[in-house]
Amino acid sequence: MRFGVLTGGGDCPGLNAAVRAVVFRAARAGHETVGFLDGWKGVRDGLTRPLRSEDLLEAISRGGTVLGSSRTNPFAKPEDAERALATLDRLGIDVLIAIGGDDTLSAARELHRRGRRVVGVPKTMDNDVGGTDWTFGFDSAATVAVDAVARLRDTAASHHRVVLLEVMGRHAGWVALATGLAAAADATLLPEEPYDEPRLLARVRAAVAQRGYALVVVSEGIDLGSPTGSAAAHDEFGHELLRERGVGSSLARRIESATGFEARSAQIGHIQRGGPPTLFDRILATRLGAGAVDLALAGRFGEVAVLRGEEVLGVPLDEALRETKRVPPSWRDLLHTFEPG
Repeated sequence: MRFGVLTGGGDCPGLNAAVRAVVFRAARAGHETVGFLDGWKGVRDGLTRPLRSEDLLEAISRGGTVLGSSRTNPFAKPEDAERALATLDRLGIDVLIAIGGDDTLSAARELHRRGRRVVGVPKTMDNDVGGTDWTFGFDSAATVAVDAVARLRDTAASHHRVVLLEVMGRHAGWVALATGLAAAADATLLPEEPYDEPRLLARVRAAVAQRGYALVVVSEGIDLGSPTGSAAAHDEFGHELLRERGVGSSLARRIESATGFEARSAQIGHIQRGGPPTLFDRILATRLGAGAVDLALAGRFGEVAVLRGEEVLGVPLDEALRETKRVPPSWRDLLHTFEPG
């Protein structure tokens, strides 16, 4: 069997560990692996590199992706789809392993619907792919964000300020939740909850009254109920690019205007994506990459290798993509247990 593997969408720690696991697991069974460069763009344009076990010996500890990535949608145009299918035929790819989030896996599902052998591996630092308990990249990203809050706390305390940290999260607030909970933020704003300005201001005032400063964590995807920036561009999957919305800076202005407290914001942005993966993400990515190969060898195409409890198993792509996994009420209740006001 000749395997192909790609990494699509935003990069995150753990991708190289997953690719490494695919290559090693396939090689152990006597099969070769071809890497497609820059996600689905590589499949569309025929951009590849051979992948050998000896080239990936230490890849488990590296961030980013040795294959490169992009947000290319190979089915956006009929001619692109034809080129992608022709590439797979020309290279003799028996099964393609697609490592990515909702968009990458949606393209994998479409490829499977067209009769091709595909297996998925869920990854996203947002932890919002359905069907799996956790995705790799999330633990690493949240760990970096928690460290950032610890550093911002020193400045907030020294200058008696309100400091906000804006973290990634379009529709799901898992990173904000984990950051706010683990870093003891005074308020954490999630896309899953309607924006409540009086409640936020009450928490900020209570925190400042208690110790002279306040820390707020905010997910970039929250809806403030009014325009926050100038972002209008969209990617090939139709998603608004959030980098210019300026949620954190907008909130800082509102808080300072309403309370009189000096307020500053920081946007951690792509710093969350870089650096070596945490122990949890290295192991999870390794298990899922190997699990994807096992599904292919068992003939279970059109499935995704996921973590359920302690077990790695396969679920249909349709199940994994049925809905975005958002922060449930039980987690939100725990988060708000520790907020003042």
